[in-house]
Amino acid sequence: MKRMGIAAAVLAAATALAGCGGTPSAPAGGGQPVTIEYYHVNSDTFGGPAVRELVQKFNQTHKDVQVVDRFQPDMYAGLMQNLQSAIAAGKPPAVSQISYSHLDYAANNFPHIAIADLFKDDPTFLSDFPSNILDLGKVKGRVEGIPYSISNPVIYYNADLFKKAGLDPANPPKTWDEVRAMGKTIKDKTGAWAVFIRNEDNWSTQALIESNGGHIVNPDGTLGLTDPPAVQAIQMWGDMVNKDKIMPNVTYQEAQQAFLSGKLAMYIATVAELASLKKQATFDLRTALYPTFGDKPRRVPAGGNVLMVFAKDPAQQKAAMEFIQFLESPDNLKTWSLGTGYLPSRLAAGGQDVTQALLQAQPLMKPAVEQLKEAVPWKNIPGPNSLQGEKILLDARMSVLAGKNDAQAALQSAKDRITPLLPKP
Repeated sequence: MKRMGIAAAVLAAATALAGCGGTPSAPAGGGQPVTIEYYHVNSDTFGGPAVRELVQKFNQTHKDVQVVDRFQPDMYAGLMQNLQSAIAAGKPPAVSQISYSHLDYAANNFPHIAIADLFKDDPTFLSDFPSNILDLGKVKGRVEGIPYSISNPVIYYNADLFKKAGLDPANPPKTWDEVRAMGKTIKDKTGAWAVFIRNEDNWSTQALIESNGGHIVNPDGTLGLTDPPAVQAIQMWGDMVNKDKIMPNVTYQEAQQAFLSGKLAMYIATVAELASLKKQATFDLRTALYPTFGDKPRRVPAGGNVLMVFAKDPAQQKAAMEFIQFLESPDNLKTWSLGTGYLPSRLAAGGQDVTQALLQAQPLMKPAVEQLKEAVPWKNIPGPNSLQGEKILLDARMSVLAGKNDAQAALQSAKDRITPLLPKP
């Protein structure tokens, strides 16, 4: 398949979904059904209802396989810790979501069966994915996980609070300078918190640093944490909390509730939260593009996940394959997109333009669709010590937000601790 950009590939995938309804695979029949577990990060306010809808539909239409969904708290870091424990105990789930940033670590450290091997006798399945989307699931050129969810960060904002502050809700902030200026006006005029950046992992950290022209890990493999663009970006984040006092230093769950209760004007988070926020909001909810640093190009990490198979038993591997085919079918990807805000990953033949259908059903997805052309791969600290390095960087950023350290000192300390953990050249 001809290579295309992330934006074109996802839009092409979306175009194919509307008219390509898949028929559930026929049950094998005979004997007791095979029961498999599915690990995911989708809470009740983050796609959980869509997961349950899809699992229920699968179980109702497949007599030979039954799926039990297992929600994993604390997002992908929590999932990875629980998955590691389950594997050590000899009881891994058959299928698990794995974030793009954790794929390399999982593929190199967790026993699994590669998607390339699982579907070696069904090449048509993988051929329906645009090549660059399929690349999101590759490690060293091999398809280890199958891309499932694709997202990027947007500004969700309360237009009613903008009006109350005397601001024009039709002109949301375009740059971080405007976020801070409007944020101060909102705080002064309404008493509400102005802005919050989702903070449970390093996805937002990468978005800020790369949009300011820097890198967490430079192309040459060295750490860019103490380069000026990284220091400036993280210091700005800390200043919005401690200097401007327009951002609360709370968990993202607390910030989400503040936003939904009208006590927070701007919530910068994944578009995958869209369906849940839209359902719960009692105000004029709108979305906008992720802010830029002046004229610097926007760089948003492609968030989301692949599906990986950790089942050891051949019967469970076959069941996992059946479940993945079901989740990745056009009709069920459409259910997933509309039930979350995630953008579809798979290209299938024929059908009408579902991009317009999705935007008609959820027009607030438009900024995320527009930003696809500016998406970059979501990266983590490389090597076998990736999870440890991720935690060090997360703790450093948290110390800045808590006002314990400035960004220069916190990132220098993180760099000093992470550098020995990096793979040797």
